[in-house]
Amino acid sequence: MNTFPGRQLRTKRWLLLFVSTLWLLGSCTKQQDVVTLRMAHTLDQEHVVHKAMVKMAERMAFYSNGSMKIQIYSGGQLGSERELIELLQIGSLALTKVSAAPLEGFVPVMKVFSLPYVFRDSAHLWAVLEGEIGQSLLAALEPVRLKGLGYYDAGARSFYTTNKALHSPADLAGQKFRVPNSQTSVEMVQALGGAATPVDWGELYTALQQGVVDGAENNPPSFYLSRHYELSKYYILDEHSMVPDMILMSLHIWNQLTPEQQGWLEQAMADSVVYQKTLWQEASDDALAKVKAHGVEVIYPDKTPFVQAVQPLLRAQQGTAVGDLVNKITAVSIEPVATSIPVPATGGSHE
Repeated sequence: MNTFPGRQLRTKRWLLLFVSTLWLLGSCTKQQDVVTLRMAHTLDQEHVVHKAMVKMAERMAFYSNGSMKIQIYSGGQLGSERELIELLQIGSLALTKVSAAPLEGFVPVMKVFSLPYVFRDSAHLWAVLEGEIGQSLLAALEPVRLKGLGYYDAGARSFYTTNKALHSPADLAGQKFRVPNSQTSVEMVQALGGAATPVDWGELYTALQQGVVDGAENNPPSFYLSRHYELSKYYILDEHSMVPDMILMSLHIWNQLTPEQQGWLEQAMADSVVYQKTLWQEASDDALAKVKAHGVEVIYPDKTPFVQAVQPLLRAQQGTAVGDLVNKITAVSIEPVATSIPVPATGGSHE
């Protein structure tokens, strides 16, 4: 069993969360014919994902003609990702955003997202998420009282370190890396030669500062907005995994909505996905530029040794449900984008 830094802190926070459920209870309040869904996450308000949630709230108000609203609590105000998931399960919170990584503790097949180098690139990832496999994974959450509404782009995760440059897996030896609360993430770091330490996201800055860990791994926007670049000299773009963010809803609260309300929520979610994807690449490029400006050395390593080092971990999945899923993901092809042929206008001009 893993021990987690900050256990006492989280125990105290759970007491606060227990008290907070007195006013969050139901988390789907109805006053003067307006249904309010409470949504919480752990990110900064400048993060692209938060902005997408704001867009989702705006579209929900639009589709429902003001009869439904989403109230957002950012920055871990209501707890860690795992705590927020558990609040959903008991119906004390309506919506949350979590990385897919910790969901393997609830639905084991979700570990596929934490396996390294399963997705060839972003186009392959989205072909999987938007296809039959992605939808089946959302449906797999219902037996644990969660409703999967969809996915947000979270790019590729890469290592960053406080004092040591990494150019190959051999450089991870003797280094301690923070990972999410995911056993597969632990095994991935170990396969690459490092030591893995699960730490809650909200506690990571202090863990880096105090030397509890020597580094961590995440996408560029999260690295920048968390201000971890203040403590980390190196960012290594090995892009070992593509773990999407997922928007989850309490299945109990979902079932309380009418079919029409459910439809509004699904459409608002779909609109926010399109919006978030348009913002993501720009935010990622901007984050890399800003951390470089702050003195971080961004390293572009040869990924081949990293891919080779994790092959035993991937082979160990063969013959399991996760291994079968990896094979299905590998087999997903990407349809080429058709080039449209301009059609001459038959009427007036259009701007």
